[in-house]
Amino acid sequence: MMKNETTLSQILALREMKIDELLVKYNQIFDGEKPSSNNAEYLRKKIAYRIQGKAHGGLSETAKTRLDQLITVYDPINNKLLRKVKNPNGSKAPANRDRRLPIPGSIINKIYKGTAIKVKVLEKGFEYEDKYYRTLSRVANAVTGDHWNGYLFFGL
Repeated sequence: MMKNETTLSQILALREMKIDELLVKYNQIFDGEKPSSNNAEYLRKKIAYRIQGKAHGGLSETAKTRLDQLITVYDPINNKLLRKVKNPNGSKAPANRDRRLPIPGSIINKIYKGTAIKVKVLEKGFEYEDKYYRTLSRVANAVTGDHWNGYLFFGL
């Protein structure tokens, strides 16, 4: 049997495993490290990635560096470095910006009762239909006419 067939068969076997079997396999393949989630799909993906990495080699340092550069330039919403907000007065106290929010300039999209809702995230507040709102809850109220938790309504 070739290496690729062994790798493929191991990965395909993950599809049939129950959560307790996946946890055992994760423990074996990650040398006792605890997973950050007990979600079956998450475990399957992490285990499959590690199986492939062991069989074919992981990413080179050059590739990892290039990926980090691309994330910085092209994926600011998922770039954790950009999401770390510094307090403007220079103190070590955390800034008042909620970490659940995408960076300013991002658009939050939602379909509500068949209508596309687009909310622009500002440095302080939100813009919806050319009006400024201080909180997402106020935007949700403007959209629905009811009181909503803005994070819940927009799925953040």
